[in-house]
Amino acid sequence: MNYNIPTVLTAEELIDKTFRRASKISKTGTNALDAKKKTSLAKITAAGDIVVSTLDGYIDRFPRMEKTEDFLPELMDLIVGIDQYKKSLGAVNWVSNRVEKLKNEALRETRRTKDPKNLDFIRNGFYGRLSSHINQISKDLLFLQEAKNRFRELPAIDPDVPTLVVAGFPNVGKSRLVTELSTAAPQIAPYPFTTKGIIVGHIEDDWRKYQIIDTPGLLDRSFEDRNDIEKQAVLALRYLTDVMLFIIDPSESCGYSLEKQEALLASVQAGFADVPIVVAESKSDLMQTESGNMRFSAQTGEGMEELGGLLIGMLRELHRNRSVEAEF
Repeated sequence: MNYNIPTVLTAEELIDKTFRRASKISKTGTNALDAKKKTSLAKITAAGDIVVSTLDGYIDRFPRMEKTEDFLPELMDLIVGIDQYKKSLGAVNWVSNRVEKLKNEALRETRRTKDPKNLDFIRNGFYGRLSSHINQISKDLLFLQEAKNRFRELPAIDPDVPTLVVAGFPNVGKSRLVTELSTAAPQIAPYPFTTKGIIVGHIEDDWRKYQIIDTPGLLDRSFEDRNDIEKQAVLALRYLTDVMLFIIDPSESCGYSLEKQEALLASVQAGFADVPIVVAESKSDLMQTESGNMRFSAQTGEGMEELGGLLIGMLRELHRNRSVEAEF
């Protein structure tokens, strides 16, 4: 998730930037009063515009949370806390609007006055109120900078791209399968609620692109065995997962019994009840069962083409349905 978010200045940095630039402004006029008035008008305008444009830039560049039930809001709630996120952006927006209003009021007063001393009084009063409002959101600015740093750490996942999520115990062949199905080497990126990082690959299908994801540390244990943060992460994954592939190793060379693997499958099925789940057995070169599940061997390539074709077909159909819905 690459957002082009600028560095968020602290309240002190923003005030310093604003007054430093405004202090350099000087205008000439037909007489001393006219020059002083034009200079005051330019200083007030510059100071107000710098603050408003800076704050509006933050508001425009941070991602919007239009839906509450979606992967991105759920993810951000885990990362930074969505209530505080919305509160901080709202506070920044309020100050931006307030500063714009204060600037226009100060400009009107400046244009009307004919007293040189009053010009300083109006400008300094505006500067004081400007500083006070910026200081009011000092904690919100610090929060947004921390949020920006957290967003930068997130893996490049696009919630709008049809996504295949791979589940199953460790060592059943998930990462090898993700590598085989991906058109390029999958990325391993940190994730705030896993210890091993998330593996993200992409599947090219003519002009279409799909995502394939393995989430070590999340979908390799039953839901009940996870801590609260991990449980929330699994719930967030429900909004991202369009198709799931659950891999079982019937040879048990992964270190987990078939009974435990089937119990995990039941847990995942319960947690992703609305998601189509394909169950496939790996390591068919070592062992094959009569279960009727698809089987494959990443080692020999057996069944890989058939499994990949099935999964891509499901993603392609999903993409087609979305395109039709978008037309209406």
